[in-house]
Amino acid sequence: MQLFVSPGACCLGTHVVVHELDLAVDAVTVPLRTPDSPIHGVNPLGRVPALRLDDGTVITENSAILPFLADQRPGTPLFAPPGSAERAQIQSWIGYVSAEVHVGCFRPINRPERYSNDTSAHDGIRRRGREQLKNALLHVERHLATRRFLVGERFTIADAYLGVFARWTAALGQEFSNLTALHRFRSDYNERPSVRAALAAETAAAA
Repeated sequence: MQLFVSPGACCLGTHVVVHELDLAVDAVTVPLRTPDSPIHGVNPLGRVPALRLDDGTVITENSAILPFLADQRPGTPLFAPPGSAERAQIQSWIGYVSAEVHVGCFRPINRPERYSNDTSAHDGIRRRGREQLKNALLHVERHLATRRFLVGERFTIADAYLGVFARWTAALGQEFSNLTALHRFRSDYNERPSVRAALAAETAAAA
């Protein structure tokens, strides 16, 4: 299998899971937002992550790739059994992070041109994105106030995904400094061997 990634992108969560599970997956680093990037030959949307299986089948989107990778190791504590409430809770958090945090907030912050062709409107879009992000992360903050992880008191694929955006939030300045539970989560996340390995691999490949 090949996992297509790009440094600094949301694919870090899937790359972390590859290392957590010690899967035989080759990470292929590609540039983004360039018309000649090889990612366009894999995912017509030009986005990462994209997972290409040995038979040529391609799976895209974090919400699909994360469960698929975990299912390659049946019984892994990173996920939960099919039909269990815990599995649904893990998938629910992945859905929340994807829709409310990533697309709902970071996309307008980082790519306001997707919402208006009027460049004079971009600062306002970014400000609104930051306001929305505060609200979205408060839900996460309250949940993590009394627990280390999102579900089941253990690191799961949902935590692997949340960690990406906990890291991104660190770059947004002091207005997010009151999210103490999220800061603790980010610190723990950054210390995981799987996170360090994924970051090192992406950095080395991009050099």
